[in-house]
Amino acid sequence: MPDAPTTTGSPGGGLADDRIRALDAHWRAANYLAAGQIYLLANPLLTEPLRPDHIKPRLLGHWGTSPGLNLVHTHLNRVIKDRDLDAICVWGPGHGGPAVLAGSWLDGSYSEVYPDVSRDAAGMARLFRQFSFPGGVPSHVAPETPGSIHEGGELGYSLAHAYGAALDNPGLLVACVIGDGEAETGPLAGSWHANKFLDPVHDGAVLPILHLNGYKIANPTVLARLPEPELDDLLRGYGHEPIHVAGDEPLQVHRAMAHALDEALDRIALLQRTAREEGIAERPRWPVIVLRTPKGWTGPEEVDGLPVEGTWRAHQVALPGVRENPEHLRQLERWLRSYRPEELFDAGGRPRPHLLAEVPAGDRRLGANPHANGGLLLRSLPVPGLERYAVPVDKPGATLHEPTRVLGGLLEQVMEDTADRRDFRVVGPDETASNRLEALYHATGKAWQESVAPTDEHLSRNGRVMEILSEHLCQGWLEGYLLTGRHGLFSCYEAFVHIVDSMVNQHIKWLKVSRSLPWRRPVASLNYLLTSHVWRQDHNGFSHQDPGFVDHVLNKSPEVVRVYLPPDANTLLSVADHVLRSRDYVNVVVAGKQPCFDWLDLDQARAHCARGAGTWDWAGTENGAGEPDVVLAAAGDVPTQEVIAAAGILRRHLPDVAVRVVNVVDMTRLLPKEEHPHGMTDHEFDALFTRDRPVIFAYHGYPWLVHRLSYRRAVHPNLHVRGYKEMGTTTTPFDMVVRNDLDRYRLVMDVIDRTPGLAVRATAVRQRMQDARTRHQAWIREHGTDMPEVAEWSWTG
Repeated sequence: MPDAPTTTGSPGGGLADDRIRALDAHWRAANYLAAGQIYLLANPLLTEPLRPDHIKPRLLGHWGTSPGLNLVHTHLNRVIKDRDLDAICVWGPGHGGPAVLAGSWLDGSYSEVYPDVSRDAAGMARLFRQFSFPGGVPSHVAPETPGSIHEGGELGYSLAHAYGAALDNPGLLVACVIGDGEAETGPLAGSWHANKFLDPVHDGAVLPILHLNGYKIANPTVLARLPEPELDDLLRGYGHEPIHVAGDEPLQVHRAMAHALDEALDRIALLQRTAREEGIAERPRWPVIVLRTPKGWTGPEEVDGLPVEGTWRAHQVALPGVRENPEHLRQLERWLRSYRPEELFDAGGRPRPHLLAEVPAGDRRLGANPHANGGLLLRSLPVPGLERYAVPVDKPGATLHEPTRVLGGLLEQVMEDTADRRDFRVVGPDETASNRLEALYHATGKAWQESVAPTDEHLSRNGRVMEILSEHLCQGWLEGYLLTGRHGLFSCYEAFVHIVDSMVNQHIKWLKVSRSLPWRRPVASLNYLLTSHVWRQDHNGFSHQDPGFVDHVLNKSPEVVRVYLPPDANTLLSVADHVLRSRDYVNVVVAGKQPCFDWLDLDQARAHCARGAGTWDWAGTENGAGEPDVVLAAAGDVPTQEVIAAAGILRRHLPDVAVRVVNVVDMTRLLPKEEHPHGMTDHEFDALFTRDRPVIFAYHGYPWLVHRLSYRRAVHPNLHVRGYKEMGTTTTPFDMVVRNDLDRYRLVMDVIDRTPGLAVRATAVRQRMQDARTRHQAWIREHGTDMPEVAEWSWTG
C-alpha cells in the first residue's frame, strides 16, 4: 500500500518571493499561450507589430475560464514537485482547452507526443495555428490533449470521473476543477456524494477545486452568487471542509493559492495516514478549495465601452473584430504584450528556465502521468474458463435458468481473482441483487463509508461493488476507472440506462478519437449489462419498458460500438467472456434475469456467438430441401422463445412448409461489411436470410432498427419485423408480447400471410391462431396469469 503523500518544507507557512515570482512567470506564460492560440496565425513572439494578417480568420475558443485553469495548473506543478505527488487533474471547464494545451506545452509533454510542435518559436507557431483550425485540434480538452481523461465538450461529469480515477489507486491524487456553470448540472450535483464511497485506505484522494468566476455564457452562476456562509454550509453538508482563495491581484492570489493547496494536501495526507495506520472511525471530511477569480482575468477590461473582464462577455472571444477593427487589433496587442513575453521566452521561443523552476519532471508532469493514459497500466483481466459455470443442455428447450444469475457466478470469480490487484469493479443503480448478480457479494461487499445499521447487508468500506441511485454517477465512476487502466461492468435496468445517453455519446467519441492516436494505449471496454428488460417489466409496467438504448448506441461510430442479445445462459457466458477481455469498445449486452430456456450447450454457444448469427437447424424444417419457404428470425431471449414456439406450431400444423430458424446474437452482423467490422457481406447475408423468401423477424426492441440495419439487402422488401411498439402496461409476461404482436400465434399468422400459397390452404390454422389470442385475453382477465399452454410450454420438436 503506497504511503499517503507527505509534506516537505514549511507547508502553509508561505513561499519565498523568488518562488512566487517563478509561479507568476509560469502563469503569465500559460495565459499568453492560451490567448495566442485563440488569436494568432503568425508572429507568435510578437517580434513585430501585429497586423491583420497575423490574426486567424475565424476566432474560436474560450478565454474566460483559461486564466483560472492556468492558475490551478501552475500551482499543481509546484506541489507535485515539492511532495513528489502522483497526480492527475480533471479539467471540468474543458472548454478552456487553450489553458490545458498551454500547460502541457510548457512542461514539454506536448512536444514529446507531437514532436512537430516543438518547445520553441516554430513549435509555438504550430501550437497557435492548429488550435480550432482545420486539420488541427479541438478547442476543448479532448483525447488529443496529453494528461486528459476527460472530454471537455459537455459539462457535468468531471467530479464523477475524478472519483472513478481515484478508486483503487491509493497513491494517486486527483485534482478536479469544477466550473461554477458545470456545478449547476444534475450529474455534478449528484457527484458531490461520491465521497461517501471513497475508501481512504484502498483508494486515492480527490481534491475538488470549485472555480467561481461568476458567469456562464450569458448569465451569472448560482453558486457564485450565494453568500459565502450559505455556500460553506452547502459544501459542509456534502461532507467537505472549504478552503477559500479569492482575489484579482496576481501575487496576492498566488500566495493564497499556494497556502490553500498546502493546507488541503496536509489534511488529505493526515486523513489517509490515520485511516491506513489506525483504522477508520468515521467517514473523512475531505477538503475542497473554493477559488474566486474574475472571468477572463488579465484580459481586456473593457471593449467598445462595455465591461468584459469579470463578466459573461469574457466567456469566449473577448475581442471579436480584430481583423476588421484597428482599435481591437491595438487592444489585442496591448493585451498580449502585458504578459511581457520577452521575459518568458528566449529569442528562439524556448521557455526561460525560471518559469519552469516549479515544474515537475518525467511522469510526474500533469501532461505525462501514465494514469491519464490508462492503457499503459492496463493488465489483462483473469476471466476463468466457462466450463465451471455453463449449464448442461442435453436437448434444447428442456430446462430453464436465470441467465444473469449464471453470469453472477462468473463475475464472482473474476472479483475474487482480482482481490489483491483491485482493478475490477461492478457499478449499478441499486440493482445488483435485483439483477441476480448477488453472487458477487461472496467475493466483495458494496462500497460504503457512512454508518451501518443492523438491518444492512453486504456493506463494506473496501467493497468493489458500487451502488447509488444515480446512473450518471455510476457511468462517470466507471469511465474514470476504465480510462485510468482498470476493468468494469455497468449493470442497469434497460429502460433507465437512457439517463446516460449523453454520457455514453461522449465516451464513444473519446474512444473513436483515441484509437487514431498511436500514443493513446487501448483501455478496457465499457461494458453494459442491460437486464430487467422490456419484455419482463410486466410488474412495473409502462414506465419501465423501453428497449431503445440499442438504437441510440448503434447510431454511433461503428468501429467502437457492439451490441449483443444472447438468447440463453450459455450464450450470455460466451458474450461476457468476450466483452470482458475486449479493448476500446462500448459493448451493450441485453439479457434477461427471469428463468429462460436453455437452447445451446457451451460449445454450441461459443460457436454461435463467434458467428454472431446463424441457423438453428434443430428448430427448423428445411430438411435439406434447398432454400426454405420462409425464414423465422429472432434477436433477444423472449423473441427467441416466441420464434421457437412458432416454429413448433408450424412443424405440427403445417409440416410441409420448409421453415428456417435464424438467431442473431450480434446485431451489428446485420449491417453491410463496409459499414461495420462485424457486418456481413451480401453473399453471407443472402445465404443466411435468402434473397427473396419472406423473413419474419422477431426483434427485442423497436422494429425499425432491423429495417435500418438491413435496408440495402436484397431480401428487404420481404422483411417483416415484429418488436416493441410502445404497447406496455402492468400485465402478464405473455400479454406483453401479445400486445406488441410479437407472440408465437401472431408470428405463425405472419408466416401464413406472407408465404406464397399459404393464405388459402392454411386458413384453418390461421383462424386457430387468432382464436388462441382471443382465448388468451379472456384467460388473463379471469385468472391473472398466462394460459397453461403458454406458461407450461417447452420445446418438444
